[in-house]
Amino acid sequence: MTYDPNNIFARILRGEIPCKKVYEDDFALAFHDINPQAPVHILVIPKGAYVSADDFTAKASDAEIVGLIRAIGTVARQAGVTADGWRLLSNIGVNGHQEVPHLHFHIFGGRQLGHMLPSSGNTI
Repeated sequence: MTYDPNNIFARILRGEIPCKKVYEDDFALAFHDINPQAPVHILVIPKGAYVSADDFTAKASDAEIVGLIRAIGTVARQAGVTADGWRLLSNIGVNGHQEVPHLHFHIFGGRQLGHMLPSSGNTI
């Protein structure tokens, strides 16, 4: 998957599309998902043009990497999900069902989230 500079998150970062922002700093932007899957569903994106975690960890500066991880923790605390638990998810690539070619993390919380993946009956 290649980076598309006209993807929806790039357009949000440029201010072309509005978002319901909850956090922003030099490295990251966080906003409410427009189609929430849990009572708390916030997206956290790096401000740089990175497609995936692989792309990000290979090309981002140490400051960008630390900044994004700190932003995720800050947003989770501000959203009030850290006491009862929350899920952090990033879909990467075709098999991971990534829909937008810009690295992004979903913060889910506010209810019991259940198993991460349905059981296939196979044991590891």
